[in-house]
Amino acid sequence: MYYATGSEARKREAVGEVLIQDTPVGFHADARPVQAGRCRVFTGVRSDPFFADGEGPFHDWHFTGEDTFAGKDILSMALEVPNEMLGPGPEIAVWATTSVRRDGELVQVDRYGNPSFIPFFVDELKDKFNAGHPADDVADFLEGWATLLESRGYPPAVAQETALTVLPDVMHYDRNRPAHYPNGRVLTDDIYDIRMQFLTYGKVTADGVLAHQDYLREFPFLGVPNGQPSTDGSTAAPRETFV
Repeated sequence: MYYATGSEARKREAVGEVLIQDTPVGFHADARPVQAGRCRVFTGVRSDPFFADGEGPFHDWHFTGEDTFAGKDILSMALEVPNEMLGPGPEIAVWATTSVRRDGELVQVDRYGNPSFIPFFVDELKDKFNAGHPADDVADFLEGWATLLESRGYPPAVAQETALTVLPDVMHYDRNRPAHYPNGRVLTDDIYDIRMQFLTYGKVTADGVLAHQDYLREFPFLGVPNGQPSTDGSTAAPRETFV
């Protein structure tokens, strides 16, 4: 894991200060975070924190209340950093990318800003969007997103205004305000309900699925892998716990 600033942060290759290396991925419930300079890092299998009836959008927004992600596990990367590493001032904007190496060079194939956003992106633009940069989002994708929202019942002017709340596609966070989406995000935020309301002009408000009960009170906050009890006595966090 590297920490890059300035011009180095714009490079695709891993550059900058090395914070941690040669740390194994944890595959069991007793895997622990490690200290990496000023940061804490966890990489390993955890209980999937996302909760939603993922089948509803494929059935004309009819939901059964069944949690598609219950009992599932994910490979996770969790990072805790001091505020000063995120730059001056209380407000930040965060986005993440995934790249693969092709012909010796890293090529961006995915990116993430607002949660549960790209899966519903206009299909013919999705690859271009995933390869792009937030600085170009308004110029390149505002028309496509506004058109999609109009098809979902938005008046034209409202559609464009609403699309601009998620473009550029970055996660905004003001550290002087409580963390709840759209100001950052916590694990118990019902992102799926929020996105359904966004996509349907408020006609669909809930899928009937509640937050999981296996979140932990301490970093990395994600529950232990399903079927594996925690060995440190950690208990499920209350739904209002901030992360």
